[in-house]
Amino acid sequence: MILISKYIVPRGFIGITIFPFMFLKYKALKANTVLVNHEKIHLRQQLELLIIPFFVIYGIEFFVRLIQYKNWNIAYRNISFEREAYKYEKDLNYIKLRPFMAFINFY
Repeated sequence: MILISKYIVPRGFIGITIFPFMFLKYKALKANTVLVNHEKIHLRQQLELLIIPFFVIYGIEFFVRLIQYKNWNIAYRNISFEREAYKYEKDLNYIKLRPFMAFINFY
């Protein structure tokens, strides 16, 4: 379910997914198929890891990457979940063909 909230989406971002919701900053972003597909990939990742473990692993990996790269944006872009989502966000058929736990290939 897509919801619009400029207050829930962190500054510097235009969308965030917290199962089962996809929050977008502006209503017009619902038409952005690449963004929506990116967030759908995160929905699948969250389901596969039973939601809470996804966020725990995501947070831990972010802090490890932050120590590794010493740059917030580079650390964020190198989280395995984000690497998968960014790599396949333009492939609108990816969700249909995506193998189970595919993000593991991005560690």
